[in-house]
Amino acid sequence: MPKSKRDRAVTLSKTKKKGREHKESIVNSIRDAVENYNSIYVFSFENMRNLKFKQFREQLKSTSRFFLGSNKVMQVAIGRSVSDEIRPGLHKVSKLLRGDSGLCLTNMPVEEAQRIFTEYEDYDFARTGSIATETVELKEGPLDQFTHEMEPFLRKQGMPVRLNKGVVSLVGDFVVCEEGKPISPESSRILRLMGIKMATFKLHLICRWSPEDFQVYQEGLVLGSDDESS
Repeated sequence: MPKSKRDRAVTLSKTKKKGREHKESIVNSIRDAVENYNSIYVFSFENMRNLKFKQFREQLKSTSRFFLGSNKVMQVAIGRSVSDEIRPGLHKVSKLLRGDSGLCLTNMPVEEAQRIFTEYEDYDFARTGSIATETVELKEGPLDQFTHEMEPFLRKQGMPVRLNKGVVSLVGDFVVCEEGKPISPESSRILRLMGIKMATFKLHLICRWSPEDFQVYQEGLVLGSDDESS
């Protein structure tokens, strides 16, 4: 009986950060999961929020298992070429593990998985460096949304404010952020105080593998050659 590719020893070099044992544990966990689920998806994400993703993952724990982390380690786990893939066709999945991406191994029906990923989105406050989705400008005059205790903090964020009879007031118009431009640390803090959320946490399906077929969802993605040199 031929020896399973899944049992093949793997050499993991450059393992200073988390250690070889940690990476080998991830590899083994992925390989175990491959044997227990019907479909494997590669998904990408925008504006990742760890807590919200943990909640999303928790909702699907009865049918699915997720892996995030080093793309290289995940590629090693499932195989990067025809010669080392642990199931036929998985090297195609490996080629699409790049950038901000992860693996979802699931027993959900295809239509249900597509619906859940497509419909999921959650809003959060924008972080420093993200691109503003709109221009936020405050006009000269009282700012009733802020209490008088916040006036020193707002001044430190660059806002031209003063107290006028106990009310925080702008002494001139002030642009918090401009659409299409990076958000500064100060602007990020002000937007949070104002309750304005500009970041949308989204998940996108890239491809799906099953023992019967392989499908790429994202247009413009091109797979390399199936030969071992690719």
